[in-house]
Amino acid sequence: MKHTISLLVENSFGAFDRVATMFSAKGFNLHSITIGETEIRDISRMTIVTSGDDQIIGQVVKQLNRLIDTVKVYDLTKNDRTERELALITVLYQKGVLEELKNINDIFRGKVVDINNKSITLEITGPPAKINAAVNVLLPYGIKEMARSGTVALRRGEQIKQPKKELESTKV
Repeated sequence: MKHTISLLVENSFGAFDRVATMFSAKGFNLHSITIGETEIRDISRMTIVTSGDDQIIGQVVKQLNRLIDTVKVYDLTKNDRTERELALITVLYQKGVLEELKNINDIFRGKVVDINNKSITLEITGPPAKINAAVNVLLPYGIKEMARSGTVALRRGEQIKQPKKELESTKV
């Protein structure tokens, strides 16, 4: 089963490397990992998608909590969350197919970000299931190239309780 883990870490040299190395050393599988700044200076958020049973994910969470740069770890898998992913998909097309591709793009509420006389590049954002559906629909047209950002996720609504004491202690 896939699990989505949100991890707040100090924005310091080697933090990302320590997380990736921990997954590699323990033999945990990474489906995607994204990292970016947060609203708090010197704190970054990693969103990790991994797989395993509850016991393995429990070990992952424990290991992440032990890392020196870790501020807070959230397993978002069984909680309400907002997830998004971005995909850039380049499709080769023949005459007469361009309108079909534009219609597919519209169905998925995508954007045309590049087009020439041989290919069209679409930008599609949304939950991972939406990206997978778009890819499946576009496959018969011949996907030339694709890049996916990996999942970013946040807890929804009333679940959010800011760990102020922990975060304030990391501010410089």
